[in-house]
Amino acid sequence: MIARPDLIRRVRRALRDNPVAVLLGPRQCGKTTLARMVAERRRCELFDLEDPRDLARLEAPMLALEPLRGLVIIDEVQRKPELFELLRVLADRPRGGARFLLLGSASPHVVRGVSESLAGRAGVVEMGGFDLREIGAENYRSLWLRGGLPRSYLARSGPASRRWRADFVRTFLERDIPQLGITIPAQTLRRFWTMVAHYHGQVWNAAELARSLGRSEKTARRYLDLLSGAFVVRQVQPWFENVGKRQVKSPKVYVRDTGLLHALLEIDTQRDLLRHPKLGASWEGFAMEQVLAATGSESFYWWATHSGAEIDLLLLKGAKRIGVELKCADAPRMTKSIRTAMDVLKLDHVHVVYPGPKSYPIEKKITATAIVDIGSIR
Repeated sequence: MIARPDLIRRVRRALRDNPVAVLLGPRQCGKTTLARMVAERRRCELFDLEDPRDLARLEAPMLALEPLRGLVIIDEVQRKPELFELLRVLADRPRGGARFLLLGSASPHVVRGVSESLAGRAGVVEMGGFDLREIGAENYRSLWLRGGLPRSYLARSGPASRRWRADFVRTFLERDIPQLGITIPAQTLRRFWTMVAHYHGQVWNAAELARSLGRSEKTARRYLDLLSGAFVVRQVQPWFENVGKRQVKSPKVYVRDTGLLHALLEIDTQRDLLRHPKLGASWEGFAMEQVLAATGSESFYWWATHSGAEIDLLLLKGAKRIGVELKCADAPRMTKSIRTAMDVLKLDHVHVVYPGPKSYPIEKKITATAIVDIGSIR
């Protein structure tokens, strides 16, 4: 069992401050295990909506939920969205003795339910797979190759991890997506997801992907939003301001878990990864997820101009601006692109995150930050 103290603390804070907490994340990222950790030494009732017995218990939901006290956990809540209206009523009781923890792996249903029915009553916590703080920064190579989904990372061998990820992709497309009422053929969505994997770390080009898929740009955008809403793809939105330069105004796309990225690209071993043309893009996505987890940043963007200047991540915290470049290199050095970003965006500091053993200064306010030291990014 790998401890996840930061996530436990955030969920408990959400429950303390609100009658309802919503824990969102991709399938198989450990939400149920985390909920059980949160519930330790507390009076608790668990409903798993993938269990037919628990579904039957909620055929008359008010009768089942109203008398409960303590912590009530409802897993895979997106399978029964009509519960949100009832939970609003229960959350508004003047002397309600229950706190509700809702677990969901599909934000299109969950977030809409929260925003429409539980506005002002729910705290939302988003989680992913394991990160370097939880498994130890010295294990970054294994985490990079296998990804952070617990059963993939903890598999007893490389082949077992690969088989699990291949099964995950298949069941996600053939079972989980249809359960959301989405009727896109699994083979079509798999082709699209694989295309996104080949575009991993690049600027979103709806026209090009739509042409390759034989669909309209609107359909390609809908597929992208669907995978983003299921937490398997990340769209990093562009930052633009009046700086006197033509700026790129399209998002960049990433497969959020590098283990799934490697499964889609048929990268099996560390040797395969090091020889693959997507090595740099794979590192970029991996390092980005680790930086976002370590900093807890919620305001992040990427920035580029049509003349070639670019910064992979722009983290905003109040008036402070931190730039992050993600380089799969032995010894990163100063570049014209970094200097332009520093000057144009008025950055307070730039960290160049790389897979080396030691951090070192490149220039004033510019640091080559080893992946093992990303906790130093503030």
